[in-house]
Order: sequence, then structure tokens, then C-alpha cells
Amino acid sequence: MSKEASKKDAFIFGKRNYTLLIVGLVFISIGFLLMIGGGSDDPNVFNEEIFSVRRITIAPILILIGFGIELVAIMSKPKSEN
Repeated sequence: MSKEASKKDAFIFGKRNYTLLIVGLVFISIGFLLMIGGGSDDPNVFNEEIFSVRRITIAPILILIGFGIELVAIMSKPKSEN
């Protein structure tokens, strides 16, 4: 197989990039899962749980960390295999 054919069949990202993409998606998923709930079944009753530290601090931080990891995974150059 020629070098041009092997370059054409190669993946865009390396193993490290794909691993970081998965880790970033896990962080984002956990952040959104932490935001779930806190509502009330009765619209006339206010539930203070919606303003918990988990929902307004921890979850958004995890999501931003996940997006940062995704950015690093996309922008980092894969190691060339010779």
C-alpha cells in the first residue's frame, strides 16, 4: 500500500483525542444529570430545592469543564505514527 493510500485511510484524530472526547462527553452528561429535578408538581407550591448548590454551582462547572476537555480534544494534534 502506498503512503498516499495509507494517509487517506487514516483517522483524523488519534487514540488520545477520542479518549478525551469521551471523557468530555461524560463530564457534560454528568453535569446535565445533576441539573435534573427540583420542580414541583403543584404550580402553586414553590420548591426551594431548585436553588440547591448542586444545580446552580456544581453542574454548570462540570459542564464547562466538559466543554473545555472537548475543545482540547479537538484542537490537540494527534501523535504521528511512523
